[in-house]
Amino acid sequence: MRLQDKIAIIIGAGQGEGSTAAIGNGRATALVFAREGAKVLAVDRDLASAQETVTLIAQAGGEAQAYRADVTDEMQIKAAIDACVQRWGRVDILHNNVGISVAGNDAAVEDITTEAFDRIVAVNLRGMIYSCKHTIPVMRRQQAGVILNISSMAAWTTYPWVGYKTTKAAIIAMTEQIAIQNASYGIRANVILPGLMDTPMAVDTRARTWGTPREVIAAERDAQVPLRHKMGTAWDVAHAALFLASDEAQFITGVALPVDGGASVRVG
Repeated sequence: MRLQDKIAIIIGAGQGEGSTAAIGNGRATALVFAREGAKVLAVDRDLASAQETVTLIAQAGGEAQAYRADVTDEMQIKAAIDACVQRWGRVDILHNNVGISVAGNDAAVEDITTEAFDRIVAVNLRGMIYSCKHTIPVMRRQQAGVILNISSMAAWTTYPWVGYKTTKAAIIAMTEQIAIQNASYGIRANVILPGLMDTPMAVDTRARTWGTPREVIAAERDAQVPLRHKMGTAWDVAHAALFLASDEAQFITGVALPVDGGASVRVG
């Protein structure tokens, strides 16, 4: 019960693109946080998917509420944070877990369209700025809080498309700025960099977009991972988030944590 009585907002707590083969990072994190004692506001643009997450939490004896919000709409994000405060009185943890690449028509820098780039920026980066903008004043009043943002190892390693890589790199800089500007208020901010993960967003979207069997995509990704030649799962991201959200990490802020099976230390 490392998050006993904590109030957590998870942005992107549904299943993303949906899959029977894998669970998404947001849903896994919501389940882990609730298991560890947190009350969870499960926010997603797909209310039915968020409600599925809430149902799973309730079945395990936890407490959660689903809320529909699109991260590209500032007022919807503000309303979600306001709803959390109205229901539970505070916000202890903000976990930002929304991102697109292939599904947003990402491309190499010479091929990207204005529309695709603007969409990826709006979803991956601006949405996190909105949620932080409207949560930080609550946490400052509390003199405590934890902000966790999901970036990607694409920010540091080879990645073919400019929109995803650029926004995920920007999330690291944004998190560092939030950490140093809010440390005196007792607010911690850290960023997680997942590597190759077996999640709906990472595998199923590619399989569907490229018309390639899921098994082929998964095998190609597994082969690139140094640790056991096997992708990580959403549970790996969720457990990293749990540590950073807990009091065990009370002296950790401004950190970018790779969860990547060793990919970040492989050179050549």
